[in-house]
Parts: sequence; structure tokens; C-alpha cells
Amino acid sequence: MEVKVLDINGKETGRKVQLSDSVFAIEPNKHAVYLDVKQYLANQRQGTHKAKERAEVAGSTRKIKKQKGTGTARAGSAKSPVFKGGGTIFGPRPRSYSFKLNKNLKRLARKSALSLKVNESNLVVVEDFTFDTPSTKNFINVLKALGLENKKSLFVLGDTNKNVYLSSRNLKASSVVTTSELSTYAILNAKSLVLLEGAVDGIEANLSK
Repeated sequence: MEVKVLDINGKETGRKVQLSDSVFAIEPNKHAVYLDVKQYLANQRQGTHKAKERAEVAGSTRKIKKQKGTGTARAGSAKSPVFKGGGTIFGPRPRSYSFKLNKNLKRLARKSALSLKVNESNLVVVEDFTFDTPSTKNFINVLKALGLENKKSLFVLGDTNKNVYLSSRNLKASSVVTTSELSTYAILNAKSLVLLEGAVDGIEANLSK
């Protein structure tokens, strides 16, 4: 599959880049995508929730009333879960929500997400660029030239570029990652996916293993 390469002004450069059909043109596996996104979101959870149980709440363990003759249920202490201020029954405990997925499934999920972007015509290839100094204004000009100023976008760089990354950091709707940081969630969370020309080979190398 061939895709036209644009410059940062949104104009065609006259060059085309060849995208691998085995990465960018597969039949999307939606269940693999679901599992990979689910794992990503699960890994974001801190899991530090905690409720005090019967043994942990403050209070006396004295028997609060006699066993028989009151006409009500027997009760051992004020820390019982049935009383106000008592412990919580089966409350949340600190835990990890992470779970394991094998590498082949995660690769399939990323390839499926990339293919979905191609099918939706939301993938653009731009020639490699950089800024002399970090400049949010310059990055906004690039977005405007590509028609992405009002869209959520993800830029994928071939190598780390500090100036480009810092230029995009103040923009909520745009983010910049390298090929090694690319995830299924990041791809799907953006309306438009912008691949720098130097990132194509890295993506294909990572997903063709």
C-alpha cells in the first residue's frame, strides 16, 4: 500500500511511502484490541483502595448487651458490621488490577488498530521535521497546515525529539510518542494518526517480529 508523504505545510512532497500490508492492512481483530485496551487501562489503576474491616475499626470489644431476654438479635461488640461505625463487610483491599497478555496478541492488537486508522482514512504520513527550540506556536502551525487543529491527534516519531515533544506538551488534544512507546490505546484514543516518515520502518520492524 502506498501513501503520499506530506510536508509540515500540508503540501504533497511528490514522494510516496510503502506501508506493509501485513501491518497496516490486516483484518482487524476487535477482541484482541479490546483485551489490549483493557490491560492498558487496568495498569493505570493504583489499586490503593482500602476499607476498614471489623478487626481494624476503633471501638470496644465489650459485649454491648446481654445475650438473652432483649427481644432482639444477640450482639457481640459495637464493631460488628451491622452497627453504624462498625467494620465494612467484604470491603475493598489493596490489589493489583494488572493481568498478562502474550506478545503476539498485543502485536495483533496494534496492527488491528493501525489498520482501522487506515480504513477510516485517519492516517497521515509527514516528512521528518524538527524545531530549533521548543515552540508551541510552531507545533500549532503544523496542526493547522494538516487540518488537525480541532482534532485529537497522535504524532509518532522515529527517534526521540525533545524539541518536538516539548512543543506539543501544552496541547491537550495532541500528543507525541516514539515507535517504542506506541500502544493500541494511544492509537485508538486519537482521531488522527500522524506518522513521521522515519517512524514507518520502526513500526513495521516492531510489529513484524
